[in-house]
Amino acid sequence: MESKLMRLEEAVELVKNGDSVTISGISIHRNPMAFIYALVKRGVKDLYFIDREPGFGLEILLKYGLVRKLRIAMSTLEWFSSIPRHFRKMIEEREVEILEDTCGAFIAGIRAGSFGIPFMPVKGIIGSDLVKMYEREGTWKVIEDPFSGEKIVLVKAINPDVAIIHVNKADEEGNAEILGPLYEDEYKAKASKKVIITAEEIVPRSYFYGRRPTINGEYVSAVVHVPKGAEPTSMFPYYDADYEKIIEFLEHF
Repeated sequence: MESKLMRLEEAVELVKNGDSVTISGISIHRNPMAFIYALVKRGVKDLYFIDREPGFGLEILLKYGLVRKLRIAMSTLEWFSSIPRHFRKMIEEREVEILEDTCGAFIAGIRAGSFGIPFMPVKGIIGSDLVKMYEREGTWKVIEDPFSGEKIVLVKAINPDVAIIHVNKADEEGNAEILGPLYEDEYKAKASKKVIITAEEIVPRSYFYGRRPTINGEYVSAVVHVPKGAEPTSMFPYYDADYEKIIEFLEHF
């Protein structure tokens, strides 16, 4: 298989105006920050951001006006901010469109996308106004369970245009290893039309001989070597979140 190694400036060209995107990690942990800053520098616009529990990476994208629409279950910077500043401002002032999701429904949708099936059932949200909203959007549907006769929600598969995943190690074919919590990143990689891997380390292909990669190279479009590419968010076990930089961002931006 030919090498998928690219420079950061080349890989950013794979994200187009109007794309639906999802990113790795949650909150202040393992966001692909180097790539996000590169997107800001390039000036990509009108992104449809889809995720379960984003945080710092989304705040940067919102601050610089890259996002037109959100589909998320929550946005959090943990103890730094109950509701992140730019997220709150842009929602309250209706500068971006938002579809409020639930964790369970998002996971069902991204799993369906990763499995190559059109939808997945989920329980526990019947009666919520979210059901009506998503039915209008055309991404949830209430049906009668053919086995029990009870109502159940089907969540349409989520297939983002691009997933940007920061990993510990990757080889030039795109095989990648994540140490520590995976969150939904395996599903995101399998569900997305393009996958861009940014990696702390590039390892020889032989590293994965007899070792199962977290993300298989067959799903990957590009690999970028970006040491400390998650800063100021954390990257287990290499470095913790840079709390001072996060505080500075919150205080001055």
